Parts: sequence; C-alpha cells; structure tokens
Amino acid sequence: MLSIFKRSKRTSERQLRKYRKIVNQINKLESEYEALSDVQLQAMTDSFKDRLQNGETLQAIIPEAFAVVREASKRVLDMRPYDVQLIGGIVLAEGDIAEMPTGEGKTLVAAMPSYVRALEGKGVHVITVNDYLAKRDFEQIGQIHRYLGLSVGLNIPMMQPDEKQKAYQADITYGVGTEFGFDYLRDNMVRNTEERVQRPYHFAIIDEVDSVLVDEAKTPLIIAGKMEADADLHEVSARLAKRFKQGVDFDFDEETKATSLTDTGIEKVEQAFGIGNLYELEHQTLYHYVIQAVRARVIFKRDVDYIVKDDKIELVDLFTGRIMEGRTLSDGLHQAIEAKEGVPTTEENKAQAQITIQNYFRMYPTLCGMTGTAKTQEKEFREVYGMDVIQIPTNKPIARIDQPDLVFETIDQKYTAMAKEVAERNKKGQPVLVGTTSILQSEKVGEYLNKLKLSYNLLNAKSVEQEIHLISQAGQHGQITVATNMAGRGTDIKLGEGVPEIGGLFVLGTEKHESRRIDNQLRGRSGRQGDPGESQFFLSLEDEMFTRFAKEEVEKVKPRVRSDESGLILTANVHELTERTQRIVEGVHFSMREYNLKLDDVINDQRNVIYSLRDKVLAGENLFEELKTMLNELVEFVVYESCPNNMSSEDWNFEQIEQTMNSILPNPITIPREISGTKEIFQVLEQPLAELLLYMEEFSNDERVIQAIPQVMLAHIDATWVKHLEAMTRLKEGIGLRSYSQEDPMRIYQREGLEIFGTHFQKLRRNIAQEIIHFIN
Repeated sequence: MLSIFKRSKRTSERQLRKYRKIVNQINKLESEYEALSDVQLQAMTDSFKDRLQNGETLQAIIPEAFAVVREASKRVLDMRPYDVQLIGGIVLAEGDIAEMPTGEGKTLVAAMPSYVRALEGKGVHVITVNDYLAKRDFEQIGQIHRYLGLSVGLNIPMMQPDEKQKAYQADITYGVGTEFGFDYLRDNMVRNTEERVQRPYHFAIIDEVDSVLVDEAKTPLIIAGKMEADADLHEVSARLAKRFKQGVDFDFDEETKATSLTDTGIEKVEQAFGIGNLYELEHQTLYHYVIQAVRARVIFKRDVDYIVKDDKIELVDLFTGRIMEGRTLSDGLHQAIEAKEGVPTTEENKAQAQITIQNYFRMYPTLCGMTGTAKTQEKEFREVYGMDVIQIPTNKPIARIDQPDLVFETIDQKYTAMAKEVAERNKKGQPVLVGTTSILQSEKVGEYLNKLKLSYNLLNAKSVEQEIHLISQAGQHGQITVATNMAGRGTDIKLGEGVPEIGGLFVLGTEKHESRRIDNQLRGRSGRQGDPGESQFFLSLEDEMFTRFAKEEVEKVKPRVRSDESGLILTANVHELTERTQRIVEGVHFSMREYNLKLDDVINDQRNVIYSLRDKVLAGENLFEELKTMLNELVEFVVYESCPNNMSSEDWNFEQIEQTMNSILPNPITIPREISGTKEIFQVLEQPLAELLLYMEEFSNDERVIQAIPQVMLAHIDATWVKHLEAMTRLKEGIGLRSYSQEDPMRIYQREGLEIFGTHFQKLRRNIAQEIIHFIN
C-alpha cells in the first residue's frame, strides 16, 4: 500500500498542507501540458509505464500523471478538476477514504488515481452502488482513459463469461461491488481454468464506500443452488409460529433481532411433532424450520421488508426502498415468509458458495473509497480495512442551514406538522425533498400531503433510471419529492431558475435513520457547490428508533416533557435523548457486523483451504502426488481421531480405523486389540498402505485415469463444501440454544466449526480415494 503521508486520527490543516504541496506541483505543470498536442499528451502514458518499469516509484510520477489527467479531462469532457478534487484523488491513490460532500464531483476525482494505478498494468476496479452509475461512469470518465490510451471495461450482471473476461482484462473495470464478489465465487466453482474471468486483485476504488462496505456488509454474498422445499413442514411451522407468544414461547431481542425458543416453546414443538428431544441431532432440520418460521413472523414486516405481488414475495432494499429484483432469502427463510403469507412455496436456495462483503474486499492489496459521510464510521474502516478517513475541504463554503430537530409527542402530530411545513414552503415555490426511512413511511407521508391537496412525486420502488431522473428534478421551482433517504444516491440535484433566491432546496427528514451517516447524506442533498439550502428533521417519541432502542428512557422522559398545542416538545434535553439513542443503534449494528465478520473469519480459513485445493486440482500438476498426500493425511487423521491421548487404549475406536482403511485397501486388515500406542497402529498400517500406493503408481501414466482424477476430485470437493456450509449454518443457529452456558458462543463456534471441518475433510479424502481406487480396479 502506498504511504505518502503520516496518518493521523483527525484531518488537520497541517495534514492538508502536505496534500496541497503536491497540488501546487500539479498546478505548476498545467501551462506546460496545455501546450502539448493531443499526440504528445497521449504519449505520456507510455512514458509513465516505462519509468515505472525502470524502477521509478508511483509517488514520484503522481504530480505529472494527475496533471496529464486534468488536461485530458479539459479536452475530452470540458471539465477541469478543482484543487480539492486533486486532493481527493491523492487520498485515494494513498489507499484511504476521501470524505467529500454531495456535489463536489466525486466521479471526476476517481479518474486520476484510477489512471495512475492502471499504469502498473495489473488492473483497477472502480466500484459503484448500482449498474446505472457503473454504466454512466464507464461511458463518461472512461472517455478520459480511452483518450490516454488505456482500455476500459464494464462488468454488470447477466454478461457472458467471454465478455466478463474481456472486461477484467481491461486496465480499468467499472461495475457493482456485489457482481465482482459473485464473479470471485463463480471463479471458484469452475471446472477448468479457462472458464475463470478474474485476474489477481490489485487496486479498487469504491464510490459511496460507506454504503458498499458498511450498509451492504450485513448480507453475505451467496451463490445458491435450488432444492425442493418441504412445503408442508413450512406450513405447519408457520401455523405453530403464529400461535406462539413472545416472552412465553420465544424470546426476541428488538435491538439485535436475535430469536430463540424458550423451554415452553420447545415443549410445544416436541408435542406438535410427537418427538422426545428437539436438541437431538436428527431433529436439527425440524428446529431449523420452526425457528425460521418464528423469524419470518417477528423480523420481517409486510410492505417494509417485502411486498406480496402476483402471489410472490419480493424483497425490498431498506436503504434504497427499491424492489431487489430476483433476490431471495436463503436457507429456507424466504419459504418461511411464503408460508406465513399463504403464497405458493418456491424452491429453496442452498448455499454452494458464500463470502461476506468484508472478507471479499479485504483480498485487495490496496482499497480506497469516496463518500460524503464516513467520519462517524472511521473506527470500523480503520480496524476492518486499514483505511483512514480524510475530510476534503469543499470547493466553495457550504451555505446550507441545518436547523435543529423538531420532536413531537406522537407520530400523528409529527406528520401533521410536517405536511403544514411542506405546504408553507410550497406556497412560495421553494422545492422540498421529504426523506423517509422506508416505502411504508413514504406512503404514510403521502397520505398527510393528500389531505392538504398537495401535488408531489413519490419515489416508490421504481426503476433506478426513473428514480435518478425524479431525484435530479427535485430542485425545480414548486417541486415536492417524497423518497427514501437513500434513493438516487450519487445523483446531483441542481436548482431551478429563481430557486436560489427563495432559499434553495429544503430537505425534510421524517425520522432519524439507524445511522447518522444516512441522515447526513440526506442533508447533503441540499447546498451543493455553495448553493443556498436548508434541512430539518421532524421526529416523534413514537418513532421506531425510540420504541426499539430507548423504550425505557422514553417512558422516564415523558412525565417531564413540556409541549405546545401542536405537540412540539419544548424540553431542551430531548435532543440529547435523540443523539444518545442513535449512538446506541450505531453501536448495536457495529457489534452485529463485527460478530458476523468473526463468524465468517472461521469459515474464511476453511474456504481458503478448500479453494487452494481446488486451484491445485485445476492446475493439474502432480495430482498423483496430491492423491498420495491425501491418503497419508487420511490415515493420520483417522488414527488420531480414533485414539485420542486423553483416553485409555481400551476405549480406543479400532473399528473406525478398520472401517476407514478397509474402504480403500484391496485386502481387509484387522488391528490387534492389545495395541496400546498409536505408533504401533501406524506400523500395522504401513505395509498395506505402501502396497496400495505402489499399485496406484502403475496407473500414473494411464491417460484414462489421469483425465478422471481431476473430475472426481472437483466433484467431491464441491459436494463436500456445500454440505459443510449447511452444517456451519445449522451450527450457527444452534449456538443460540447454548447461550445459557458460561462459555463464549464464538469459542463454541470456532471449536466445533473446526471439528466439523476436520470430519468433512476426512470424508472428502476418503471419498476421493475410494472412487479413484474403484475406478482403477
């Protein structure tokens, strides 16, 4: 990773001075590069590449390379990057996060570091939050890079593998983060190396980095295969869950969304299905169906988390308010929601490969990003990804006025006051953008605006293109736009004629989001590039944030609250309650992401073992040697597992060793029971194993066997990994059942996860050996 400057916790003026020194160097070159012809300017790219190959450092060429991109941008797009945009670009080249408010031209900022790092010839990935923005940047900023002689690719869903290969071979590749992650998983499921589309990772720039690495990091990337769901079992479980009472049959933590059955609930399940003990291994699947039914009932709300359309469950992205086309919940949860709503049960998704967003992006040697809001999450960015947040000054001073929050006693009072405020602003022609936290809330806002006969645009799960168009129009005279806080993120709202004179865009938030960053993003829609603007949040003590995370505190505060006739709370310390609650929520979500990452770190180590083995098989080098190693490891594993040190030799499981060995040896063996040491067992096994290896050696040049080995190995590796992922999911669910014990659940998960992996890996080695030996015979 580049390390041009000394890092510090806060972006000090002293630190910015260091960046400005480089900007001054870039500016001094401007007249020199203006005098160059197109051909001379374009020739600089090859010159930089040669200098890098001859040992010059990236740091040394940054001023010249940035100056070249600035000049190219002027000629190709008629856009000249400001000095603050150059600072942002240097921060990205260093591998950190540039925090730049909305309207500061982040898209153009990425053009400079992506050019510099592409000169190394190892590929640069520029990641955006949706396909629309990826295409836009590929077409617009890509013009600069193509003009300077670099190749530019676009990676979006539904492309053919050869198209993807071409996109990844380009110097700079634009696309959506999840698609890059899915390509990584798919590349580790291929049957030959030619099918792979990616090359080794080098450098990635993430636009809206907080959205990609924090907001989307709650959901792992999963490639699933379809399997028949047990519709009857889902239906019975849904009926059972509907009758369950919270606090009696199950516990549900509003903050963490953790769900678990109580002893009473477990007894009811055992009675309903006529079984003795739900904890027994054979009933693990039944427990899974029931707990998913309970989760479907209490966690997922209709018209908030999903909608029912044409007898189908369609998921809603809570951050954008859009329908997530083609996306389904995995591991039977989607089918549990279908059973709850009484719609036909679809096939279940069974994970074949998965990875968290965090572990995927940590594979890049250098990662950087841009956003309008990242400072509140700096600790997480530094700890998880090793990136600091550098706050970039604005090109022009921010003229927006952020008014203090208005807090009302009830939701009805809040919405009534909100509608009245919108009407007053609208009367003078001032455009208003009303930000909500969900689709349901957007519709609620619409009801109150309808009462006052106000005309408005409601952005409600429309296509991205429509959404971006409507958001871009939100600054026009007399316009009222109601949208989820995240809708149209990355889109500039330009003010219409005469709008600056009447105060600019007024942004009205109807509820605090679970993250201050999202609130700041909403405020940042107004006041771009020194434009006038105003923002204010209208809240109530009945808002979900208070009812979920500060119920007791609100009850304590209520008797001391003073309010006016409209229900507006006049007590000053109500603002402290808001800020404190929001910090608690952010802490809860951070803990959840941290916990999920620790869980995935366990699987990540196992995934690396499986994927490394897969790579060896695909490379096809010394597969016979690999097979011999696997056989030796299999023998070692089964002996030590069956004969642990802490157990008397009288209790050793000799039958397990014999059973495993006889499944691969041509002639059966018996281990004398009087043996008292593992060394003696290895001596008994040494000769028959050597004979087997010698026999196999005879086929080492047999073309038929050589072709069969990789196919057999890959089939068993993939099947084992699917089973292992399912077992780890069940283990994760079961950890909650043991929360009453004194042991840390994470320790249990790590220890038992390792045991499960060891068992699966042993079976993998045995199955491969059995099938290949059977094939030879």
